Amino acid sequence: MEALDFQLGAGARRIVVAMSGGVDSSVVAALAAATGAETIGVTLQLYDHGEATKRAGACCAGRDIRDARAVCDRLGIAHYVFDHETRFRAQVVDRFADDYLAGRTPIPCVQCNMGPKFTDLLALARDLGADCLATGHYVRRVMGPDGAELHRGSDPARDQSYFLFATTAQQLDFLRFPLGALPKRRVRELATELGLLVADKPDSQDICFVPDGDYASLVKMLRPEAAAGGDIVDVAGRKLGEHRGLVHYTVGQRRGLDLGGAPEPLYVVRLDPAERRVVVGPRAALAVSAARLEAMNVLGPLDRPLTAKVRSMAKPVPARMAGDRLVFDAPEYGVAPGQAAVLYDGDRVLGGGWIAETDAAAIAA
Repeated sequence: MEALDFQLGAGARRIVVAMSGGVDSSVVAALAAATGAETIGVTLQLYDHGEATKRAGACCAGRDIRDARAVCDRLGIAHYVFDHETRFRAQVVDRFADDYLAGRTPIPCVQCNMGPKFTDLLALARDLGADCLATGHYVRRVMGPDGAELHRGSDPARDQSYFLFATTAQQLDFLRFPLGALPKRRVRELATELGLLVADKPDSQDICFVPDGDYASLVKMLRPEAAAGGDIVDVAGRKLGEHRGLVHYTVGQRRGLDLGGAPEPLYVVRLDPAERRVVVGPRAALAVSAARLEAMNVLGPLDRPLTAKVRSMAKPVPARMAGDRLVFDAPEYGVAPGQAAVLYDGDRVLGGGWIAETDAAAIAA
């Protein structure tokens, strides 16, 4: 089994591991215990409603808490569960619903990392006298000339740096990511070698708290006004049809518009919550030249050419910062308010911010 470096200083003796009940955090717990340091598993119970606690791909609830406890029993380490359901509801679930009402496209897993998973878990780990908090995220903590830096995970297919852009420098001092240099295949092999019951457990989903993956139903349950219909209009304001609630649409969406007779494919260009309108147009209307960012988290120098990701599955594109605006070298498509723009210098995460508004690019038809 790999003896991975937890980057502990001399005399360090206690590692707290954030355990969701999945294979990644379970292997981290095993690797931590193998260092000889006292290892404590900690799980936050974040929600407990309906079928979401039973389905494959959930985390931090129901059977996943039982799986985390079973792994800790197998390793002979302590395991604690802390009830954070109320805070999770306020910080993540309610904001998720409110973002859709406001015409934004939310990223609940970033909010979860910013709140319960890092802020709250770090406080718990410090209260337990830990020397560090280790997680199963696929990113790397690299020591640079000015301290700890956040870098992409070595396996491009598993890199989670987009979702961790809001990690602060102070948090990085205390966090450890021992899986960042490993491919997922090797992590599952380690789980099998260690005899962990979660070795073949499916990965958790991004929106883990949504029953059956039907986020629109959850939003409408929490905010019934989200079901209010309205007009679908083109970029000139001409009515083309009607929609069944803004919650069913996101910027860049093409399917589900149910509009016929257009000379070219139409996409959702923006959402207008004040008028309850979905604005559609040709792909060229999605082109964006810049985006204003808010609530920035800065982890490195931004006064230079860099690359930016504006969606979790997008490729980084060349850009630069001009004040609070991210200016793209070439028009970028599908840039949605509510999403994050994450900034990179090579593999290093320089920080990022939340997309508040966009500037349309002038592209000839």
